[in-house]
Amino acid sequence: MKLRTLTAASTLVVGALVLTACSGGSADDDGPVTLEFVLSGDANQGGGYQAMADRYEEETGVHVEIVDVPYEDLVTRLRSGAQAGDLPALARASEVDPLWESQLLDLTTVAEERDVMESLLVPNADDQVLALPSDLTAVGLFLNTTLFDEAGVEYPGVDDEPWTWDELTAALHEVKDATGARYGMVMDASAHRLRSFLYQFGSQGVQPQADGTWALDEEGATALEYFAGLNDDDLMPRSVWLSDEDPSAMFKSGQVAAYYSGVWQVTDFSQNITDFEWTTALMPAQPTRATNLGTNWMVAFDGTGVEEETLAFVDWLYSAENYAELSQISGFLPAVEGLDVTYEADAEAFDMFYAEIEASDPIAGDQATTALKNGYEGRILDYEPLKDETVKYLNGEQDLETTVREIGEQTTEAYAD
Repeated sequence: MKLRTLTAASTLVVGALVLTACSGGSADDDGPVTLEFVLSGDANQGGGYQAMADRYEEETGVHVEIVDVPYEDLVTRLRSGAQAGDLPALARASEVDPLWESQLLDLTTVAEERDVMESLLVPNADDQVLALPSDLTAVGLFLNTTLFDEAGVEYPGVDDEPWTWDELTAALHEVKDATGARYGMVMDASAHRLRSFLYQFGSQGVQPQADGTWALDEEGATALEYFAGLNDDDLMPRSVWLSDEDPSAMFKSGQVAAYYSGVWQVTDFSQNITDFEWTTALMPAQPTRATNLGTNWMVAFDGTGVEEETLAFVDWLYSAENYAELSQISGFLPAVEGLDVTYEADAEAFDMFYAEIEASDPIAGDQATTALKNGYEGRILDYEPLKDETVKYLNGEQDLETTVREIGEQTTEAYAD
């Protein structure tokens, strides 16, 4: 099934990282060229980058070595490489780090000629595009439809009006009571997921103020209070946010009615959930329809000796045919305009994510683009005050007023360092 491409409206939503002698690869006149490509999670996302690297070598003779490191080690790997003069040819990074931002190649030509989403292109002070979105992620809601159907509880489809959080929680209680499910819902213990929850209550999240500080708005405070009420060990288990219990495993057990996570789960669920039926459903709007968009950033490094070959590979990868295949293999939402992607399984799930993106308030794109702008300006969050202070609130260590104040003060302090 071919999914519709993102429209102009969704593109608007999307709009709202000097050492030399790096060993990013080899370019020997007497031997084949090798490009080192550092990333995280390719093996867990279907191996799309490895498949494209294999094809590129078949077509050009250039070997692209995929170095798949644990996600928690990726930042350290690139920082250490920058300090030691050992950066790779290219990387798929979670952020643009001020430590190596000055060593990036200009990717403006690729961005323009390959129709990369303009609203995700953030130029630096010199009007250069130094990072391309590798793909698009979005927060979404998964339902155990076996439990919903057993309870006789309806849920909105892709063309319906979204429910509110009050309506969703009432439905989850009804499903739980009728089926004996262990919990109504789980949510990833992540600031990324929590931001979309705040947006759905009309919040703009944690934003800079006129005096240079950062603060969470009143709508965000209302959302946090509501979220605390959900974490009651009845509707939602406190163990996910307070003890790092795995929410994905809990949902896959079949004993949880709903899972607030993201599009990256679709491929895993398609392959590994066999004991019950599941689907994606519209997320609640109270009153705002909003997901939270995310991306990783494709960057290419200067000073490696293989700059020309690296740029050629990036350009090849972002061509319509090749990027569509990458998206299909890895289950990506594409960050290239006007692209049709044929997904092999659960295409309807991807269709729901497209619908959520298109209907979302523009705030949904704020996290991705703001983080990149901050990286260009030398500011980076090494920790997440929004999550850390929320955990303290959920654990009864501080009240709501203190939590909101600390989120603002800790964010201000983090960006000031």
